[in-house]
Amino acid sequence: MARRMELNRRSLLVYGLLVAVWALVLGWQVEEHQRVKEAAKTDLRNRSKVFANTLSATIRGMRFPRGGMIPAERLVPVLDELIQGRTNELVKSSELISIVLLDANNQALVSAGRPIDPQREEQLFQNGEHWGERSVTLVNPVILGVTNTFIPPPLSELTNRVGEAGSEFARRGPPPPEPGPPESPGSLSNAPPPPPGGPDGRPREGRGRFGRPPWMQGLDDKEIKSLIEKRTLHGLLLTMSTEGLEAAATQDMRLRTIIILLATVATLGSGLAWSNLAKSSELQLRLVRASELNTHLKEMNLAAAGLAHETRNPLNIIRGLAQMISKQPGTPQEIQKNSREIIDEADKVAAQLNEFINYSRPREVRRSQLALGSVVNEVVRALHYDLEEKKISLEVKGEQLRIEADEQLLRQALFNLLLNAIQAVNGSGEIQIVAQRRNAAEASLEVRDNGPGVPPDRRTEIFKPYFTTQKMGTGLGLAVVQQIVLAHGWEVECLGNEPQGAVFRITHLKLAP
Repeated sequence: MARRMELNRRSLLVYGLLVAVWALVLGWQVEEHQRVKEAAKTDLRNRSKVFANTLSATIRGMRFPRGGMIPAERLVPVLDELIQGRTNELVKSSELISIVLLDANNQALVSAGRPIDPQREEQLFQNGEHWGERSVTLVNPVILGVTNTFIPPPLSELTNRVGEAGSEFARRGPPPPEPGPPESPGSLSNAPPPPPGGPDGRPREGRGRFGRPPWMQGLDDKEIKSLIEKRTLHGLLLTMSTEGLEAAATQDMRLRTIIILLATVATLGSGLAWSNLAKSSELQLRLVRASELNTHLKEMNLAAAGLAHETRNPLNIIRGLAQMISKQPGTPQEIQKNSREIIDEADKVAAQLNEFINYSRPREVRRSQLALGSVVNEVVRALHYDLEEKKISLEVKGEQLRIEADEQLLRQALFNLLLNAIQAVNGSGEIQIVAQRRNAAEASLEVRDNGPGVPPDRRTEIFKPYFTTQKMGTGLGLAVVQQIVLAHGWEVECLGNEPQGAVFRITHLKLAP
């Protein structure tokens, strides 16, 4: 009992350890998956910075030498090319979805690609990024080296705001840049407007009054300053596809799932192995105890068999004296009657002792090839007078087979089965012995009768020692049959015989080659 309790405690400890290891692997895989997702997001953010730098270099190359002005009409095709991936090999064409250049008030100056949801813009300026189902929108800081880049209003707005001068500018477009000394990037928006004339103080041709571009004609200095502040490039929004990120996360999730499944299978297998080991240990302990008990029972069996054998000798003396008394001349009738009763009871006890000794005897099988029909005929001849006394009809049917068996043990088993059938049937009963081939290597032997039969719930119990349904039986005949059958590696079973009676079938008889 103490050993079993200790084994149960060990089992609980092992199971707890296996569950803890499985939980540790599960947590580790979940953490690693989150790390991979964050690494993929960081990589996407870094690629957005690469794109910002690419856009910065592109804008620097497009600005007019003086003033840093870029018309929106020239920026839109460039942004479209950037979205399509024809400008920078580091940025995949399938990643970029939209680009929006912003002013200081986070208003769109120029945009390309898919428009951004206004509700998303509010979240963007609060958090700096917004992750959607299949895309992410990032707010980049001021593009270094491109600050103070001025983007004039679209031509349609210029026409409405500046009148004829604006119409002329809209029709002709901005004038080509004039050669001059190089200026540092981003020096126009905070610088004062250019002087009204050339170096000699005379107005330049094609510039309008005060030396301003045509789109500035009709605007005072305050309006020009306000317009420049509103239309100066301050930052940008990038919308990039997250399909690559999601594909990498999905692939990593599959890998982690496989690892978790393998860990689960390993945990369950280890638990099952430990369970089998624990059961094996318990079974070994039971086997040791059973072996000890079996050894004790064998000793008791030998002692009982010896006692039965020694009891049979004085019993024979008692029977002989009773016979002598009953046969003496002048013996009274009452004494002769009592002597015959003593003889009958002694015969019964002797028969029980003989069956007990026979049951307790070890079964050593000595196989040989023999004709099954010859053994059956010998047993029938031995019980011929019993069959005639009860007027029982016996029929031997089936094939002439040769089997491998111990002849003496087979004769004893068949004798007990046939005697059991004779005791079961009433007068004018019928018994059949049927031998038949089951397959190329095995045969079966049946003993059928038309007696009362055996109830289904007792068909397995009748082979137990001292269990009998006969008034005159000892309950050891069928137990001896089962011993002999099992010693040969055969099987015996009791079945119903339609419409009445019982069938005792021995199967797996090995045919001789």
